[in-house]
Amino acid sequence: MEILSVAEMYAADRTAMENGVAGVDLMDAAGKAVADAIRERWRKRSVLVLAGPGNNGGDGFVAARYLKQAKWPVAIYLMGEKNALQGDAAHHAKRWRNKVQPLEAALEVIAGQDEGAELLVIDALFGAGLSRPLDGTVKLLAELLTVSQAQQPDRAPIVVAVDVPSGLGGDTGRAMDVKSGRQGAGVCFHADLTVTFCRPKPAHALMPGRELCGEIVVTDIGIADEHVDQIAPNAYVNTPQLWGDAFPHLDADAHKYARGHVLVLGGEVMTGAARLAADAARRLGAGLVSIAVPTPAFEIYAASVSLGTLISPFNDLKGYKKILSDGRKNTCVIGPGAGPVKPTRDKVLAALRAGKRCVFDADALGVFAGDPKALFKAVKAQAKASGGVESTVLTPHGGEFARVFPDLAKRLGRGKDSKLATARQAAKRAGCAVLFKGPDTVVAAPDGRAAITVNAPAWLATAGSGDVLSGMIGALLAQGMPAFEAACAAAWLHGEAAAAFGPGLIAEDLIDEMPAQLGWLLEALDHELINGMEMV
Repeated sequence: MEILSVAEMYAADRTAMENGVAGVDLMDAAGKAVADAIRERWRKRSVLVLAGPGNNGGDGFVAARYLKQAKWPVAIYLMGEKNALQGDAAHHAKRWRNKVQPLEAALEVIAGQDEGAELLVIDALFGAGLSRPLDGTVKLLAELLTVSQAQQPDRAPIVVAVDVPSGLGGDTGRAMDVKSGRQGAGVCFHADLTVTFCRPKPAHALMPGRELCGEIVVTDIGIADEHVDQIAPNAYVNTPQLWGDAFPHLDADAHKYARGHVLVLGGEVMTGAARLAADAARRLGAGLVSIAVPTPAFEIYAASVSLGTLISPFNDLKGYKKILSDGRKNTCVIGPGAGPVKPTRDKVLAALRAGKRCVFDADALGVFAGDPKALFKAVKAQAKASGGVESTVLTPHGGEFARVFPDLAKRLGRGKDSKLATARQAAKRAGCAVLFKGPDTVVAAPDGRAAITVNAPAWLATAGSGDVLSGMIGALLAQGMPAFEAACAAAWLHGEAAAAFGPGLIAEDLIDEMPAQLGWLLEALDHELINGMEMV
């Protein structure tokens, strides 16, 4: 499913209207979708509609009308004057035949509720395009409801947001602070349910916006797929719809040498990291997996690696390059447990110069902290030598990202850019796919394509899970999957495996869960069951 930026959503609206879809009909469908979603989830109760001065407020008037028709008790509290509304919002406000009260009066009503859970508040104040902090009465309302939700979650009013919770930046997934102007430190509404239209926005997928939206419902309001296609969006929710066609399938005559050979660099001290990466690569379908190990650590690996994993000892860089000279070893995974030392840097550059498909994680990124341009130059040279095919994936978490892209990390930290925009800039600069890890992992390609992964549970944040992810990506690269698609597929399967196992997960469990997830995925792909997959 595509993700539309705020500007792209406006463009989709315009395109639909230019092709004969009336704006009043789009608004009617949006408001009805809100009312329908509420009626599907909750029994009848008092409803307060907080309506803003623009189209979001117009959606609120429509939702109120449909709920009123269904005999729900509804009151509208409007920011500004009803006769100041314009366009489609004015049209639908005129269809509301009941009293409209000033927004300020809603404060007293909400604060005076003895049993807040009997109240449902529709936040129809501001949509995804708001570019300033909340202030005045709107800010007070957001704070009042948020405090109630935090202190008495079982007795707080239900909050339903139209498009996005007011105050949340549609492109950033963060709220803007009044004093600093920074994204991320401000006040916004916290919704139990958010109903958005046509396609999700970045705020619905990026953190903390995804949590602040509560349950997310994406509804069709009459904007056809061809209208969206004309916008040519290139951001997506990461599901198999995006990369399923490129996922490796085994032919009846397939053999191990046709499935690629992954070479994992093993470190001398943290030997478990490389073993996790190797096991993950094997489990995700690499035909052969070897761990290249310094000779002093050979006995440690020989006594501990899984049966079926090969071990290739070497004494120095020359010995490592000799291992690389085997053309059957087509993919390198470097970083897990490799050590933040110059020899790791040398092996990264050697793998690229040898024309290997590469996954660089952890120490393989940190060793370029003082000179990231050397890494980017080598990555681009490898792609050029391969006929322009990008076959490298960088997989930094936040700290590693800051070491390799310090200026981009600083802008992200200051709220100047979103994580989505930041990952795209990093991929363009590096000349390869970048998988920016986190609860909202973003995978970006140099050509601007990006995907946000939304299926990762909190317990995936455990030692070694990143090593497993690196091995998974390496296996898919080894089997010929393009870099961007391989990174997306691995991130999605990583999240699915963690969710399937549940709390108490350790990194090894991800590997054990992989057969079940692969079995489901391959069956779904074979029977074309993924076309209707929606945002998790």
